[in-house]
Amino acid sequence: MTATLLLIRHAMHTDYGERFTGRADGVPLSAAGEGQARALGERLAGEPIAAVYSSPRERTRATAEAIADPHGVTVRDVDALDEIDLGDWTGKRIADLDGTPEFVRWNKHRATACPPGGEGISAVADRAESFALRAAGEHDGQTVALVSHADVIRALVARCLDLDFDNLLRFEVGPASVSKLLFGDWGSKLLTLNEGAAA
Repeated sequence: MTATLLLIRHAMHTDYGERFTGRADGVPLSAAGEGQARALGERLAGEPIAAVYSSPRERTRATAEAIADPHGVTVRDVDALDEIDLGDWTGKRIADLDGTPEFVRWNKHRATACPPGGEGISAVADRAESFALRAAGEHDGQTVALVSHADVIRALVARCLDLDFDNLLRFEVGPASVSKLLFGDWGSKLLTLNEGAAA
């Protein structure tokens, strides 16, 4: 059992670079993000995508729709692909968190630290990996798009490569990027990382 999984980060949204959006509602793609999503859909139109799964956030759904449309498939929401729960940091300005002891610790020690009232990265990896295995089982021999968020994709890639989560920020997963995994009951293999990320 093996499927090709396209791990796709959503395009830029209206809070990008300003706020720690997390699971906050009412955050659509920005005008630039809409263009990135369209370009991504055009770029992936030639891929044999059999299914598109998405985090339920507005920004991921919009990105997923742009990918699904050329293939005539319906986007399916999956809670396992949802953004990391940032707890008390949800919606906070990045500038206000930057340099605070909790924020510094979280970025240096992702394996053990988590946002106050939020979710640890190992839990994120567990849910993403569990769904990836399920998707591989349902789409054996096919290519599937999973549209999600930077930390979710990083967590799954790190799990695939058996990297310590403290090293999570040593590789980039940019907006509108595609990272490709082979995934199955035998394990997983990273084929590409951060392809076509928006600047």
